[in-house]
Amino acid sequence: MFPAINKKAPAFTGLSQNGEKISLKDFSGKKLAIYFYPEDGTPTCTTQACNLRDNFALLAQHGISIIGISPDTAASHKKFEQKHNLPFTLIADPERTIIEKYGVWAEKQMYGRKYMGVLRTTFLVDEKGVLRHIIAKPKSKEHAQEIIAAFDSLAQA
Repeated sequence: MFPAINKKAPAFTGLSQNGEKISLKDFSGKKLAIYFYPEDGTPTCTTQACNLRDNFALLAQHGISIIGISPDTAASHKKFEQKHNLPFTLIADPERTIIEKYGVWAEKQMYGRKYMGVLRTTFLVDEKGVLRHIIAKPKSKEHAQEIIAAFDSLAQA
């Protein structure tokens, strides 16, 4: 189950691809998109990460920071970052501590086979650390635009 909208986003601390400890509180005063994805290097995950990379300057113009989280290791994240020149933080969560806090570890199905995995989901957190919007099943090729549009609609509400 996802965390509640309009409540404080679940606090976390994790290890980045550079071996740094990153916490939700590090983004206090900033808009933050936390995107959860299944695995470094897979086609859809790469498309999504590259869309965010290609639109990183536009996201920054809107004051939006990006963090990616998956169950991969920091070393895997480092390779993924370097291969695709990703300009944002990737947090390793192999124990699924953050993933489970955000309710994105769930049963999935592909080709009739059921298995446990990460639900591709993005959580938008405002400057006060409040979870304001959830993008379930983001469109990987248009993800940056979805994030900007959602934050813009929140600003007008």
